[in-house]
Amino acid sequence: MKKIFFIVTVLSCSIKLFAQEPADALRYSWTTQNGTARQQAIAGASGALGGDVSATFTNPAGLGFYKTGDFVITPGFSFLNNKSTYYNTKTSGNKGSFNLGTTGFVLGWGANNNGRKVRGTAFSIAVNRTANFNSNIEYKGLNTQSSYSQKFLEEIQGDKDANSVASNYPFGSSLAFNTYWIDTVGGGSSGNYQYQTRAPVATGLLQQNTIKAKGGITELAFAGAGNLSDKFYYGITLGVPFLNYNRSSEFIEADATDNPDNKFDYAAYTEELKTSGVGLNLKAGIIFKPMESLRLGLAVHSPTYYSLEDKYTSSVTTNTENYKGLLTQNSTDLQGGNLDFKYTFFTPYRIIASAAYVLHEVEDVSQQKGFITADIEYVNYKSASFHTDPGNQDNGNGTKDYLKELNTAIDNAYKGAINVRLGGELKFTKYMVRLGGAFYGNPYKDIHGEKGNWLQVTGGLGYRNKGIFIDLAYVQNIKKDINSPYRLQSGLYKNADIKGMGGNVVLTLGFKI
Repeated sequence: MKKIFFIVTVLSCSIKLFAQEPADALRYSWTTQNGTARQQAIAGASGALGGDVSATFTNPAGLGFYKTGDFVITPGFSFLNNKSTYYNTKTSGNKGSFNLGTTGFVLGWGANNNGRKVRGTAFSIAVNRTANFNSNIEYKGLNTQSSYSQKFLEEIQGDKDANSVASNYPFGSSLAFNTYWIDTVGGGSSGNYQYQTRAPVATGLLQQNTIKAKGGITELAFAGAGNLSDKFYYGITLGVPFLNYNRSSEFIEADATDNPDNKFDYAAYTEELKTSGVGLNLKAGIIFKPMESLRLGLAVHSPTYYSLEDKYTSSVTTNTENYKGLLTQNSTDLQGGNLDFKYTFFTPYRIIASAAYVLHEVEDVSQQKGFITADIEYVNYKSASFHTDPGNQDNGNGTKDYLKELNTAIDNAYKGAINVRLGGELKFTKYMVRLGGAFYGNPYKDIHGEKGNWLQVTGGLGYRNKGIFIDLAYVQNIKKDINSPYRLQSGLYKNADIKGMGGNVVLTLGFKI
C-alpha cells in the first residue's frame, strides 16, 4: 500500500517536464450518457430500446428498428454549482453553458416479409456532446498541517546542487526556489545544500485554490445496423471524438498571522493548461427479441484512442516581506516558451447489458403504450493509459519511463465500477411522459479517502404527430467527487470534498424523412 501511495503521490506532484497526472485519465473517462431529449429523459437507459438516433452512441443495434428515417437537432443548456469543503470551510462556484446534444439523421430501409431473413437496414451520421468540462471550483481553509511548497521539497529531494534546483525544474520547484518560497538551509555549501520552506506551517496558512475549466468532447459518428427476421438486430459505430480542455488555476497560501517579521506573507502558484486532440473508437452491439414485448441488448465500446497535445505554462509569485520582497517567475523564463507535449491516450472499455419491456408491442409504434428499460454498464477505469506519440521525435527514455509510471499510478488509483440506468415512458396517443434515474459508481480505490459517485434524476415530455416530434427533458445531476490541491508522501494533507449540483435542459426537434 505504501508503494502504491508513493507512486500516485510522486506523479500527482511531478511537474518537472510533464503536465499529465492520473486525474486526467478519470476526467476523460468518467462521463454520463448524453443524447436526444428522449434518451436523457429516461436517464440514458436505452441500450435495448432502439428507435432513436442516440443508439448511434450507445448500442447501434437499436438503429435496426428503423424502417424510415429521422432528422433531429438537440440544443441544450447546462448549469453547475460546485460546493466545496476544505478544512471545514465551505465555498461554492457556478458555471453555465450552452451545448449541442445528439444531432444528425438516420435513414432506414424496410424489406417485405417474403421469407427473407433481412427485414431492414439503417445508416446514421450524428454528432453528440459526450463530455462537458465546464466548471468553476473554489475552496479555501486554514491549514496548520502542511504547505503546498512541501511538494516542491519532495520533488527536489536528493538534489543538493542549488544551481540544478534553480533551473532543472522549470514548471514548479525552480520557480518556487527562485522566488524563495523554498530556500536553502543555512550552513550548506556548494553541491551539498539542504532545503526548507519559508511558509510558516506551525502558525497556520490560509489556503485557497481556484480552478476554472471549460471545453468538452464532441463526437462525430457513423453507424450501420441490420434487422434479421424482426428478432435479431445488430449494428456497429465508428466514432471520431474531438477533445478540447482548457484549465486555469491558482493556488494561494498566506500567513495566517499578522507577524511582519517571519519572512513570509504569501505565495501563489498559477498554471494554464490547454489540451486538444482527436480520437477514434468502435461501438458494436446486438439486440434480441425473445418475445414481442421483451428486448435484450448487449453493447461493447472499445477504448478510444486519442492523439493529444498539451500546451502548459506555470508561474510562482512569492512575497517574503523584508527578506527578499515580492518576486515572480514564469516557466517561460526558464523554458524559453510553453511546454508543448504530444502523446496518445486510451480510455477504458465499456460493456453495457440492457433490457426493455414494451407495453403493447406492435409494429405500429403509434399503438404502443410505453416502455420500461434498464442498463447495467461496467467501466474499467484503471485500464486507461498514456503512451508516447509515435510521431514525436522528442520521445526519450525519460518520457517513456514517466508515462509507464503514470500508467502504474492510474492502475493503482482507480478501479472498475458499475453504472446503473433506469427509465420509463407512458404514451397517451400523441403525448408522452418520461422518468428516469441513473447511478454512476465510485471509480476510486480510496488511497487517501478518495470517494465519488454521480446520481441523475431525469424527466421529460414528448409530442409526436404527422411526422414531427418535439421532446423536452430535464436532468438533475448530483455529483460527489474530490480534488487534491497537492499530495505529499511525507506530511499531512487534505482533499477537498466537492459536491456538484447542476442541471441540463434539453430540447429535441425532429422530422420524419
